[in-house]
Amino acid sequence: MFGERFRQLRKERKIPQQQLADVMGVKLRAYQGYETEAHEPGIKGFIALADFYGVTIDYLVGRTDNPV
Repeated sequence: MFGERFRQLRKERKIPQQQLADVMGVKLRAYQGYETEAHEPGIKGFIALADFYGVTIDYLVGRTDNPV
């Protein structure tokens, strides 16, 4: 579920994957792996994206449909 949310938020805001990789402090290939759920980010990555987008971690991981 988190990969879908990552992709949805990025596309809605028209943000390049590289920018989000930079926000998370990872390489582009790692971020791409998160969107396809081939890899799972650590808690610091989830926190970085939640802060960047202004949403909760629960929203990013699919525990709620309420982003705030």
